[in-house]
Amino acid sequence: MSKRKYNIIDDGFHPELVERAFFDGILEIPIIKPPQEIIIPKSLTPLSKRKYANTFDTAICEYEHDYHFAELIYNPESMYEELSHYSAFITPDSSLYIDMPLCLQIANSYFNRAIGAYFQSKGIYVIPNIRWGDERTFTKCELPEKIAFLGAPKHSIVSIGTYGCIRTSQDKYYFKSGLDAMLQELEPKIVLVYGRMPDSIFQEYSNDTKFVQYDDWITRKKKGDY
Repeated sequence: MSKRKYNIIDDGFHPELVERAFFDGILEIPIIKPPQEIIIPKSLTPLSKRKYANTFDTAICEYEHDYHFAELIYNPESMYEELSHYSAFITPDSSLYIDMPLCLQIANSYFNRAIGAYFQSKGIYVIPNIRWGDERTFTKCELPEKIAFLGAPKHSIVSIGTYGCIRTSQDKYYFKSGLDAMLQELEPKIVLVYGRMPDSIFQEYSNDTKFVQYDDWITRKKKGDY
């Protein structure tokens, strides 16, 4: 008899992930603590391509379609052992579309931090991925807190992805607005960027923040860099 595939709601949305966590804000988003030492990985490799990565200098990320890392969301405990061999783990980049209901944007932000806090509690070097949707997530226009930045450390290292997020003029507007808000709120020392870094978005911040750019997987494949 085949084992039934459990849904994340079956056990209360993985309460075991936050057993050791502290929480941020009225929404109680799990906190990812700043590392004692900032480590800049040599490369960022999507979870689905991890078999091509060198474990000692690679951070595993999820800058790809959500279905590629569904197992990580549904059952992160099962992936802990394998992911612990890589130099760092970047928290899930679950989609936050600008037309997505706010409750779902909050839920995806929660799991981003909850999974990160869980792996961090197990000794993995965790870098928070900062993802925002519409202005309700990176301003206080709707709620008294900026949802996208809750649970992330200030004056530390964070990661963002531009791959697939800056295609249209509307995409670029929201991305740049959220980036500006993130830099003001978190004041990160290091920002890892997966994907292109067009001057029209990043140039004005280059003197105040250290950005480290990484080619996306398709670009790396074309170059033979994997």
